[in-house]
Amino acid sequence: MILFPQAKINLGLNVLSKRSDGYHDIETCMFAVPLYDVLEILPSDKFSFVSSGLDIKGEVEDNLCVKAYGLLREKHNIGPVYMHLRKNIPMGAGLGGGSSDASNVLVGLSQLFDLNLSVPLLEEYSAVLGSDCPFFIKGGAQIAKGRGEVLAPLDLSLKGKFVKLVNPGIHISTSEAYKNVLFGERCSLLESLQTPIGKWQKELINSFEDYVFEMYPEVASIKQNMLSEGALFSAMSGSGSTIFAIYDVEPEKTFEFLSEWVLKL
Repeated sequence: MILFPQAKINLGLNVLSKRSDGYHDIETCMFAVPLYDVLEILPSDKFSFVSSGLDIKGEVEDNLCVKAYGLLREKHNIGPVYMHLRKNIPMGAGLGGGSSDASNVLVGLSQLFDLNLSVPLLEEYSAVLGSDCPFFIKGGAQIAKGRGEVLAPLDLSLKGKFVKLVNPGIHISTSEAYKNVLFGERCSLLESLQTPIGKWQKELINSFEDYVFEMYPEVASIKQNMLSEGALFSAMSGSGSTIFAIYDVEPEKTFEFLSEWVLKL
């Protein structure tokens, strides 16, 4: 079985307040984009996990894919598998690659072992693994609230437009970003998204940008360069450090020494 975990961008990300459980209440629109990892899952005599592509730091047992397998093994007593993850989506980049990988492991194992797990149950399981994991069970465009796990589908199409992603190779610690975030005002993200894209630059904010741009001015300059070359809208995704921009026409690749993708939506 081969699956293709997909990246996401955040169209606005408003961090509203810190909760008593240590998490933060947020409001954002997560939007899936066609940048993929590749995940292979096969039945095996013993469990193993290997990866290729981008180097994944840390111990194997801490990988979200391994944790996703452990969760379903505990809940449903599934057998051992071989997993190979080809990592293309950069990590610590605000694109949700690790969360997407974990959610796809749950979906793949449900199919492989004929568990027939419902979408709500898969979302419930994935929320144990990470706040934005539930989004990747269905993908598309969804408004996320709570700590990111309270989801509502959004009828938003960017079909025919182009998105450019630029990752400067700076790993932003999510916990550090939350420690330094400035809480946003309670504005209507949904109303802002229903305005023409040309107005999004003034309407949509990412609460993490002030901190990240102050710490890493080169990230801010990427956003400004994209706007200068005619982007309809540009912002940082998640807690960074990837900057994305949306265009009417296909843009050129202009960041020679950085990881850069131009994708048709």
